[in-house]
Amino acid sequence: MSGAEIRDKYLQFMKNNGHAIIPSAALVPENDPTTLFTGSGMQPLVPYLLGETHPKGTRLTNSQKCFRAEDIEEVGDSSHTTFFEMLGNWSLGDYFKKEQIPWIAEFYLKEVGLDPKKFYVTAFIGDASAGVPKDTEAAELWQEILAKYGVSNSVAELGSAEEASKRGMKDGERIFYYDAAENWWSRAGTPDKMPVGEIGGGDSEMFYDFGTEHDTKFGEHCHPACDCGRFMEIGNNVFMEYIKTEKGFEKLPAQNVDFGGGLERIAAAANNDGDVYKTDLL
Repeated sequence: MSGAEIRDKYLQFMKNNGHAIIPSAALVPENDPTTLFTGSGMQPLVPYLLGETHPKGTRLTNSQKCFRAEDIEEVGDSSHTTFFEMLGNWSLGDYFKKEQIPWIAEFYLKEVGLDPKKFYVTAFIGDASAGVPKDTEAAELWQEILAKYGVSNSVAELGSAEEASKRGMKDGERIFYYDAAENWWSRAGTPDKMPVGEIGGGDSEMFYDFGTEHDTKFGEHCHPACDCGRFMEIGNNVFMEYIKTEKGFEKLPAQNVDFGGGLERIAAAANNDGDVYKTDLL
């Protein structure tokens, strides 16, 4: 499947689910002095995620052209590039987890036709010090979906990537809980680094297993968030549901969804070849 076909399928799929298609923003940001380039699909939408009203409504989707150099040391491996396209959809205080997770699962597993047996997902394990609970809702939604595809879907509580490397994966495990270093989003980073007034939330990432042999220089055992190349992250659902206050974390009155999926990586998964440089896009 070509990259153009995947892009068109995604935008049409989201349009059919009530999303307005918005254009890709300029690669050089027009009203954001914090960065030189647009590095993600959500970056141009930050004002709306923080509460401004978008002229196109509360359900948005696009394919955003991005340039990112912060991880330039990794560029040249099978999955990292400086320039890429990011498929994205957003809920601005509209739908939430129970809509987003089934939608994105349908897109990957039916529209793109990825093999459910090679599809793995993660969820946020919670942060006791911040008073943020484990995201059991996301994990349970994924369990229901994977069961419909006849795929084993037991849950593993891996914690940190280091702990996951020591433990490894067990037979039948398909859903993995990680800590804030892996499965939390805010502009400031992990909950302890967030200033008062900052919004954030746990995320649920999707990975594809290309079945390559694990390289132990990345840790003793492989797991979805391992960097050895066996697994590739192909999408991330960010659930912005918290705001940090003087008293700690509280639920936002209007909770947002921010999904991002690298088009080149999805194309690599569709072709069952873990090298994005072999896709027609590159």
